Amino acid sequence: MTSIRSAELIAVGTELLLGEIDDTNSAYLARELAARSVDVYWSTRVGDNRQRLAQAIRDAFARSDLALLCGGLGPTEDDVTREAIADVLGEVPEVDPELHRWLRERFARLGRDMPSGNLKQAWRIPSAETLPNPAGTAPGWLVRTERTGRPRLIAALPGPPRELERMWREQLVPRLRFPVARFVATTLKTHGIGESHVAVALAGLTEQANPSVATYAKRDGVHVRVAAKADDADAARALLAPTLAEVEARLAGHVWGRDGDDLAALVLARLRASGRHLAIIDGASGGALVDRLDEAAGPTDTGWPLTAAVIAWRDDAMAVLGTAPSAPASFDLDDADAATVAAHLAETGRARCAADLCLALAPWRVEPMDGTPADATWTTAWALAGPDETEARRVTLPDLGHGWRRERVAFTALVALWTQLHST
Repeated sequence: MTSIRSAELIAVGTELLLGEIDDTNSAYLARELAARSVDVYWSTRVGDNRQRLAQAIRDAFARSDLALLCGGLGPTEDDVTREAIADVLGEVPEVDPELHRWLRERFARLGRDMPSGNLKQAWRIPSAETLPNPAGTAPGWLVRTERTGRPRLIAALPGPPRELERMWREQLVPRLRFPVARFVATTLKTHGIGESHVAVALAGLTEQANPSVATYAKRDGVHVRVAAKADDADAARALLAPTLAEVEARLAGHVWGRDGDDLAALVLARLRASGRHLAIIDGASGGALVDRLDEAAGPTDTGWPLTAAVIAWRDDAMAVLGTAPSAPASFDLDDADAATVAAHLAETGRARCAADLCLALAPWRVEPMDGTPADATWTTAWALAGPDETEARRVTLPDLGHGWRRERVAFTALVALWTQLHST
């Protein structure tokens, strides 16, 4: 069996082209193939059109060892993946008696009659090997053929991610031969620096082929992936190490984690390790900050270091915290500076909530740019009050939507917490 060096992904379904669902299958398979040192240079989305899908398969044959199709194996007339593969290979699908029996038995176990449309899910062409599907009614296909003197493979997997991922792991991977070479990668996660500034900092490194350096703007900052390929994993890691060290040196002070690290989880772990407790006064993220911490903690967390969380925006609601001599006249940002408001909330919250640290987010204020409401920016501030001092900073964001603002200010607040906890 020849080793697979390259693969091409073809996601099937008009709903993908209309944006009705996200193509998570291609992302999953791309990661799985990269981990097995298979190069993916092409990824295509095709609607439920037999002719266009057949052409996409022909194109994949000309470029890649493996054409990996996701979706289009259902029982309806617009599920045309089997037909398109048969067209490309010049073969005629027929009902496989064993598949037909399996389908009938599956429906019988569910206490239902098998609809006539499901009969096409028992089709098979002579060159196809069936990939069993214990999680659904759509068996997959693995076809071995040859084009221009080179072996070619077609694999068809069902569209539902739960079925696709199980079939990939249990049925398809054991039937394929992957390269001996190994691919290793480390992703560094940064804060406080934009993608363009990261690109400047890494000038020259991003032009390398092996090891490669690539940047990605993500919800929790800019990610930098450093990857290398070699004959075995140890050699790949040795090749990776000098470039990874150079990237870390150039981004010193901005890297908060790597690979699967989650910022909220790191904050919680640091709070637990230090024995400190945190209070949150949230007038800007609408609870998104607490949600991130709660999600990171998980349902069985027994060391929850959060003493209290107050989520409010109006003066009278914020007044439940009480007042102090340093309190601004109003929590309304039209009457007081954002940082002043946030600092007061953090200091008062720390005292009232019996916390070692209190992180406060001031309410938002809209600030039109050049007098044009359409170009408005949104301003808030965070403040972190500890036993010795209070740090406060303004946060200004463009008007890119309510959900985006909430997420960004929650991440900014987590960075402030991480920085404080990391330095003490």
